[in-house]
Amino acid sequence: MTDSTGAENGTTEDAGPEESTPSGTEAPTASPDVSTDRVAEPEASSPSALELPPVRWIYRHALPVRLAHWINVLCLPILVMSGLQIFNAHPALYWGERSDRDRPILALDTDYSEAAGLRGITRVFGHSFDTTGWLGASKDASGQLHRRGFPAWATIPSFQWLAMGRRWHFFFAWVFVLNGVFFGLYAFLSRHFDRDLFPLPRDLRGIGKAVVDHLLFRHTAGEAAARYNVLQKIAYTSAVFVLGPLILLTGMTMSPGLDAAFPGLLTLFGGRQSARTVHFIACFSFIGFVAVHLFMVAVTGLWNNLRSMVVGRYRIAEVGGGLHDQKPN
Repeated sequence: MTDSTGAENGTTEDAGPEESTPSGTEAPTASPDVSTDRVAEPEASSPSALELPPVRWIYRHALPVRLAHWINVLCLPILVMSGLQIFNAHPALYWGERSDRDRPILALDTDYSEAAGLRGITRVFGHSFDTTGWLGASKDASGQLHRRGFPAWATIPSFQWLAMGRRWHFFFAWVFVLNGVFFGLYAFLSRHFDRDLFPLPRDLRGIGKAVVDHLLFRHTAGEAAARYNVLQKIAYTSAVFVLGPLILLTGMTMSPGLDAAFPGLLTLFGGRQSARTVHFIACFSFIGFVAVHLFMVAVTGLWNNLRSMVVGRYRIAEVGGGLHDQKPN
């Protein structure tokens, strides 16, 4: 699993216990803050020893990382679904200071004719698509088709109630922000950021190989599995230190009260409608990040990743640090 944004293949955290090695052998190379107490090496005479590599345990995620991660797991779905509830009050996006109903960037609209009945129409830069049942018009619990931007199952509350959606959104937005500040301070003060998250030039030189390996589902194992790869570093750093602040600032820009306190926000984003559009794009960027993250968690060992984000301990197979498909645990 991951850090505050959620990592399926992470790196190591706080200093763990001294490495314990098999009798008489040299300690394997490891990050000094990795707990590497070896466990249960298979017997040489056992048939399984010929098939399974020895394994060891590392302390992958420190408690502050795990705590911040699970708070985000709670906050993000609520923020997205309550945000879609707010969006449904005016399901269109514009650019600039004011809304222009004749020139929306995106609009979830409806069309009605006696022949076709009510239809949901999504307009993107002037191009229209029939999205009945999903966007623009969708069925309620009774099966009746209603005009609605996003469907009931995607919003909190499920029925149209703007005021309640705002309460959910703003409360959990504060939780999300405070959690982000907590994680950011921890990441810098503990050196988690520069030690584990920030991609260094030597990491970037391997980005092409990392892309090919991911496309071919060749995942790191052995010592390499104890560290983030370059794609993980880029993804987590972007989510935590780019997307997070961006969605916060655009949210602040949409508030008239905060605009008065910080008028430079409107200038920065080119107007309140522009900020709303960027906020929407950042929201769906988070959704895309989470979807890819969950997929990678599943294909690189669901239980091993989940366990490491619950108790911090992660099992790796010592296969020389090469690339191998990792066996699920």
